[in-house]
Order: sequence, then C-alpha cells, then structure tokens
Amino acid sequence: MVGRIVSIFVVVVLLAGAAWALWPRPLAVEVATIARGDLAVTVEEEGVSRIREVFQVTAPVAGRLVRVVMHPGDAVSVDQTVATIEPSPPGLLDERSRLIGQAAVQAAEAAVKLAEATLIQAEAQTSYAESEARRKSALAERGLVSTQVEEQSALEVATAQRNVDVARAGLAMRQQDLASARAALIEGSDSSGLSECCATVRSPIAGQVLAVFTESEQAVQPGTPLMDIGDPTNMAIAVDVLSTDAVRIMPDAPATIEGWGGDPLGAVVSRINPTASTKVSALGIEEQRTEVVLTLLDPPDQWTRLGHGFRVVARVVVWHGTDRLLVPISALFRDGDQWSVFKVADGRANLTSIGLDHRDSTFAEVVSGIEPGDVVIIHPSDTITDGVTVTFPELSAP
Repeated sequence: MVGRIVSIFVVVVLLAGAAWALWPRPLAVEVATIARGDLAVTVEEEGVSRIREVFQVTAPVAGRLVRVVMHPGDAVSVDQTVATIEPSPPGLLDERSRLIGQAAVQAAEAAVKLAEATLIQAEAQTSYAESEARRKSALAERGLVSTQVEEQSALEVATAQRNVDVARAGLAMRQQDLASARAALIEGSDSSGLSECCATVRSPIAGQVLAVFTESEQAVQPGTPLMDIGDPTNMAIAVDVLSTDAVRIMPDAPATIEGWGGDPLGAVVSRINPTASTKVSALGIEEQRTEVVLTLLDPPDQWTRLGHGFRVVARVVVWHGTDRLLVPISALFRDGDQWSVFKVADGRANLTSIGLDHRDSTFAEVVSGIEPGDVVIIHPSDTITDGVTVTFPELSAP
C-alpha cells in the first residue's frame, strides 16, 4: 500500500514538473514609452574642410630656384619673400643660329637705309610741292591761272606731307626691327655675373604655407608652381551629397560638423552647387552628387586644429518639427505594407499598425496608431508574436 502511494506521488510530481516546464513564461523585452518631442531630419555625409581662397605661388621668370626654406605650416605675412630665383642669362648660340641672326641684322640694317632714303625722297617731294604751290598762288592772284589749279597744288602739298609722315613711321619700325635682330645675337657670359640678383617671389596674403611643391634648388620655367598659401581662419566645409538630397537642402539651413576629432561645430549652408557629377560609390554604383558648401559659425579658436583637406562628417538639417509624437526607430518593423510596432498592454504584446511621417536615424514621427504614454517593445525578436506575454524590468524614455 505504501509503495503504491509513493508511485502515485512520484507520477504526480513528474506531471507537475512537466507542466511547469512546458507552461509559457513571459518573454523579457526592452521597452520605451511614447512621448512628444522635437525632431530634426538631417542629411549625413562625409566631407572635407578646405580654405576658401588658396593662392598658388608660381615662378615669375625662368632661372635657378634658390632652395626654398619655407615649409608647410609656416606663417607668412603680406609681401613676405617666400622664394628667390636667379634669372637665367641669355643662352649661347650655335653657329647656325648665329649666322641666321647676323643675316637678320644685315637685312634690318638694309631696311633702315631704305626707309631713310624713302624719307629723304618724301621730304624732297614735299619741298617741291610747297614751292610749286607758292608759285601758282602768286599767279592766281594776278589771274594768270585758275582757282582749280591753285587748289590742285594745295592738295599735292598735303599729300606730300602725309607721305613724309608715312616714311618716318616706316623708318621707326625698321629701326625697331634692327634693334630686335641685334638683341637676338646677345649671348650670356660668365662675366655678366647677374649682379642684380635676384627675382623675389612674395606672398600675396597673410596666412600659412599649405604645401611646397618645389623645395630643392633647380631650374624653373615661368609659371612653375612653387607652393600653396591660404588663410586658415577662412575655412569652409565641402560636402558631396546625392542630388536627391541636394534638392531638399535649403540655403542658410543649419548643420553640425562632427567626426573631425573635436567637439561638434555649428555651421550653415552657404552655397549649393547647381551642377552634379557622376561618381562611383564604394559598392561600384554610379551616383549623381553635387557639392554643398558650409560656413562654420563657431569662432576659429574652437577649430584651430582643423586643417585644409581634413575629413569631417556633416549633418545638414532639411526639416525640423517641434512637439511631435515620436517612436524609436528600433521599435519599427514592416508587417506587409504597413509600419508596425508591438504595443504592450496588460502584460501582452499587441501587434499595432501605425502611420509615420518624418524620421531621422533615431526617431520617427507618428501620425496614427499609438498615443503618448503607450509602451512599445524596442528591438523585437522573432519570438515576439501578437498576444505573447512579456515582462520588462524598467522603462527607458525615448
């Protein structure tokens, strides 16, 4: 009898244990309370800092560049000498070039003599025309020649005088050609010494040396880039955004600069490039992007370590709303073609479809489906279904 009672007791205990093990337990979840707040929709993209006006200093003359002592980061003032160039002497002529130059000089000398002879001839013709005009004028006063003859002689004088002017201009031109031909024969020599060394290159602004392209002593040609100079206090942020985002960005829109190594900086949109270019993303997708330029609002002493070409992350505000009903993005999921959440009521998760409007990376604006004070599950797992019992240790405010 006792053994039978013990057997029945064991069976009852086993059944109770199995029932307890199989009895559904509330699932532990994280929740958040729906509340009202401000929402800002932003466009987030990587950008670069850049000095607005970068001046490239180039060699003004051909010659030998004296070793540049300036280095990137050095401060410069207006008109400060940043480089020195010893101008090159005229090059030596080979025999062929010398013969060509000598022939050009001889031809120019002959042209000068011809122009001088032409001028003498024109002056002689002018003198003869003037004497003829005086004689015919005297005859006209006595009525021996007609007035037409007198006027014809005056025209001949004026024409002769213009021929003199033309001959003088031709002589001056030929003299300049002769000077040019003689200059082409000038050759450099060690005796020249370039005593009036040197050509100095000066900074056009007060600022900082950004880059030095040519540092060592070497021969340079006119226009050779030597260095870049800019004012580090005149900084801007350039961001390439998708063209679909650019149409939503308005001039003077507020922005925040982050990810540069310091505290977030305030900025404002100053210019939106009206043209876009095709760029390939890291995934190999062609995108149409346009440049948006931001002006920093914080004083320069708060971003003194931000240099030219540094990487930054820009968040540009495209929409801002106050006192909006907000739901965490982590609570949202798609149920068919509807956005949904699991709303907690009486210890159970209730599948609830909601309507959304604006959203950012953290919150979305709710327009229907839930009310302030409702509790929703965040990061719902696949084990959460409609009507399942849940438990949560505490509430986290949105």
